[in-house]
Amino acid sequence: MYPFSQTPAVRSHMDAQTAFLNDMSKSVFRSFQQMCDLNIQLVQTLVEESTLAGKQVLSADRQTELISAAASRAQPTTEKLRAYQQHISRLAAESQVEMARVTEQHVQNTTRTARELVDEVARTTAEETERSIRNQQEALRSAADPFKRTDGDARPASSGNGDMGRAQHGAQQQSAGSQGNRPSGAAAH
Repeated sequence: MYPFSQTPAVRSHMDAQTAFLNDMSKSVFRSFQQMCDLNIQLVQTLVEESTLAGKQVLSADRQTELISAAASRAQPTTEKLRAYQQHISRLAAESQVEMARVTEQHVQNTTRTARELVDEVARTTAEETERSIRNQQEALRSAADPFKRTDGDARPASSGNGDMGRAQHGAQQQSAGSQGNRPSGAAAH
């Protein structure tokens, strides 16, 4: 498992990030909702205007009344579209201001928790690296001198080696004594 998953610094940073993202999504959702409301209002207004224009066109007796009814509805519709554009511009500006406010509100806390998380990761990584280096050095020491005890005693690990040394010394003496039993003219091979 990842060693930083349950630390307080990770939880604190995740809480700060979650709060920031929640507030940002609320802001974006409010802006989207206002835009949808504005679009619905525009469609309703345009339907009302087209209904009024349709009534005037249907009630017109002469062709000149028909043209004047259509022309009289063009100007209010143009003004309503211009007002719609202004509302969109205002909503975009308000959305940017709101997102900047949310970001400013959360940036200090998020930066602080991120810094704490980085410090903890650096500290933990340094400790793990140091522990790993010690383990590797110990493994190299034991591989370089397999007979050295881990408690610092330089004696051989087996107690039978002392007897082996005495047995070798005795074999050398016996070999030297048997050479003395040979005839003086015989050469040793």
